[in-house]
Amino acid sequence: MTTSTTSSTNSSTNSWRDVETAHPTLADAVRTRFEAFRHHILATIRADGSPRTSGIEVTFRAGELWLGSMPDARKSRDLRRDPRFALCANPGPGTDMAGGDVRISGLARWVDDPATLAHFAAEVSPPEPFDLFRVELTEIVRTTVDEPAEEIILTSWRPGYPALRLQRRGNGPAAILDSWAEADT
Repeated sequence: MTTSTTSSTNSSTNSWRDVETAHPTLADAVRTRFEAFRHHILATIRADGSPRTSGIEVTFRAGELWLGSMPDARKSRDLRRDPRFALCANPGPGTDMAGGDVRISGLARWVDDPATLAHFAAEVSPPEPFDLFRVELTEIVRTTVDEPAEEIILTSWRPGYPALRLQRRGNGPAAILDSWAEADT
């Protein structure tokens, strides 16, 4: 599958396949979280620089993370003008954070290659017509809670750096204890 984009590729980004290869455990946890629910929250940048949030569905195919939209939707116009985005996986029902809270950031590259669009449509069967964006990742953050240990655990990754794990223990300013380590990814 090839894509063409409206701007050049940034060397500080990675495809989904790159993350899967370098950090399979983290990639599996993130993908599982996104695939647990259909709808997620996308943040884009409006023309005036203010944030916009929108619902969106995501798809993992051919080693890539894809975002789709109705043509000319506001989120699509935002991404075509400025490809920076943040995406939060649907937290699901309740407040237990089962599976964790997962957020990713990156660049959404608009796909205008007819062959790629046709291949995607054949595999996914989205409502047509549609706009399609291929994600280049710049950050992944997964937050989980270990209630028995009274810890919040953050696993984060950015291109060019090892994945890190922060364990935060304590519930008050005097009791907070942070410990950093390279994540087992």
